[in-house]
Amino acid sequence: MTPKFHPLVVQDVRKETDDTVSIAFEIPSELTNDYQFVSGQYITIRKIMDGEELRRSYSICATPQDGELRVAVKRVDDGRFSTWATSDLKTGEILDVMTPSGHFQLVPEISAARNYALFAAGSGITPIISIAKTILMNEPMSTVTLVYGNKGFSSIIFREELEALKNKYINRFQLIHVLSRESLGNPLQKGRIDKEKVELIGRTLLRGEHIDAVYSCGPEEMTHAVKNAMMESGVPENNIHFELFGTKTAGSQAKIIVPKDQDVLAKVTIILDGDRIEVDLNTAGTSILEAGYAAGADLPFACKGGVCCTCKAKILEGSAVMDVNYALEKDEVAAGYILTCQAHPTSEKLTVSFDD
Repeated sequence: MTPKFHPLVVQDVRKETDDTVSIAFEIPSELTNDYQFVSGQYITIRKIMDGEELRRSYSICATPQDGELRVAVKRVDDGRFSTWATSDLKTGEILDVMTPSGHFQLVPEISAARNYALFAAGSGITPIISIAKTILMNEPMSTVTLVYGNKGFSSIIFREELEALKNKYINRFQLIHVLSRESLGNPLQKGRIDKEKVELIGRTLLRGEHIDAVYSCGPEEMTHAVKNAMMESGVPENNIHFELFGTKTAGSQAKIIVPKDQDVLAKVTIILDGDRIEVDLNTAGTSILEAGYAAGADLPFACKGGVCCTCKAKILEGSAVMDVNYALEKDEVAAGYILTCQAHPTSEKLTVSFDD
C-alpha cells in the first residue's frame, strides 16, 4: 500500500529530556487499519513553515500492543521543525501524518528463543525501544542486550522506561549505557560506540554468548562499526539490521558523474495508484522523484537522502542508476527496486511503479 498523508490531532506531548519530546496522535476509527505498524517503522510528518513544505520522518517508539501511535522528536541545531515541535507544539494541533512505513522492523515469534543485541545512539533509541519491548513482551524465551550511547546522563531518552524494563525483565534484559562526556565509574561505559567498544562489550558483558540478531540505529559511523564488529564475531550479515540517523540530507549527497556519451534522454513512465504520468528526463538531470513531482505527481517521499525508503518504486521496464542507497537490501535492488529520490534513467524507456 502506498503511504498516504492524513490530518491527525496531537493527543499528547510529553517532555522526555531537555531537548526531546514524544508526541502521540489520535487515530480516527476509520483510519485504524491504515496506521497499523510493526515495531521499528516510522511515520513522516508534513508541515508548512514560512511558506515552505517541510517533511520529517520519525520512528515510532510505541509497540503495536501499546495502543497508541507515538514518536519522539529531538531538537537539532538549525532544525526548523524539531525546534518548533520541542518548544511550541501543543495538544490539539493538527498535523499531516503519513501512514507508517519502513523496512527496519521486527515481527516477534512467540516460540523463538533468540539472543538479541541492540545498539542505539541518541534519538536512535526510538525504534530500538519499540523493538526491545516487543521482543520482551512477545518472545518469553528470548534475551535482549541493549547498548545505548549518549553524551551524558541527562540526555538519555526514555531513561525511566528503560530502567523499568530492566527491573521487570531482570533475567532477560541487559541495559548498558555508554556516555561520551560523563563517567559511570566503569571504563567500559565511557566513550563512544565504535568498533573497539563493540568488540570489548562482546568479550566482556556478552560473555561470548551466541548472538542471533542485531538491530542498530544511529549515526552512519556507529552503525557501520556495529556491523563490522558483529560480522567479525560470527553474526551473519543477513541477521544484522540497521537504520541510519543523522545521515547527510538531500542536496548534500554526491551525484553520479555521467559521461556525455552515456547521458540518455529517457521517456519515463511513473505509475502511482494505477495512474500513469510521463516525463522526459536525462540521466544527468534531476532524480525521477523530482521530475515526477515537478510534473504534478503527488509521489511519496520523506528524506530525499536515500535513507528512509518512502520513495521506493519498482522498475518494470528499462534501467536506472542511484546516486546513493542507504535503505534497500541487496535482494531488493536485484529484484528491480530503486529509491526514486536517488535514481536516474539509463535506458531510453523506463517504467517505474509505486504500486508493486
